[in-house]
Amino acid sequence: MRHKRLPPLGSLKAFDAVAKFKSFKRAAEDIGVTPTAISHQIRILEESLGTAVFVRSAREVTLTSAGQRLQQSTQRAFADLQDAVDDIYHAQLPPALTLTTTSNFLTHWLVPRLAAMKASIPELDLRLHTSVELVDLEQGSADVAIRYSMSADCRLQSTLLYEDAFILVASPALGLKRLEQLSAITLFHVENRHIPQPSPDWAHWRKLYGPLSLNIDAGLRFSDETHAIQAAIAGQGVAIVSSLLAIDFIHKGILAVPFKHALPGGKYYLVTSKDKAQRPDVQAFKAWIIENLK
Repeated sequence: MRHKRLPPLGSLKAFDAVAKFKSFKRAAEDIGVTPTAISHQIRILEESLGTAVFVRSAREVTLTSAGQRLQQSTQRAFADLQDAVDDIYHAQLPPALTLTTTSNFLTHWLVPRLAAMKASIPELDLRLHTSVELVDLEQGSADVAIRYSMSADCRLQSTLLYEDAFILVASPALGLKRLEQLSAITLFHVENRHIPQPSPDWAHWRKLYGPLSLNIDAGLRFSDETHAIQAAIAGQGVAIVSSLLAIDFIHKGILAVPFKHALPGGKYYLVTSKDKAQRPDVQAFKAWIIENLK
């Protein structure tokens, strides 16, 4: 014969906590009430059931056979309730925003500003992805991209963020002041640049600015601009690099720009699909990055 009604939920919650911790005091701390309140709830439960659920002694609290049977059910029931509440809560959270971009942009510009971005947009759940390949934004693998190109992609929603230029950088310790000094310093070459064209390399630099005697075949070659920048910081030579990627090092005074000359660069665009462009998190991220790339 089924019992007419369940014991009060509060008494079952108190029982489950005491059964878990084997202590009235620790159960009270977990729930946020006094040990006296826990004792009161257990008394209500035992009166409702018509039997004891705990054996109390000076040293410990142990379950009776009825208590053991009840704990099996309360553990499952409260775990199921917690799972349901978690599911409902997380279903109401805004979706994560997945950004895909180049490793160099992420490393040199975005990562140093993540804390500031989080402070400005605390609700933004940003996921970061790097790739040298273009990610299909219309297939859902990423929500937004920061891309480096010469022109906007008309198939997508593109916003110009920054017009890049390539500058010569070196450690201030080298004391570079005159173009003629370049002939006595190691040149760093960054290979496999596809944007812009013509490539911002030493051949282009010598043609525009000289010195004409500069041996552009000598020097060290890097496949990644990050490594060329680090070698320049270490004072081992000079490199022609993206002004945006070097900007923080220049502001900190660990890289110098000895000449005002620059070579044309590409453009940074924030790109997203037209259906995601109006999402509040995309709009918030877009506004933040435009403000910080001024």
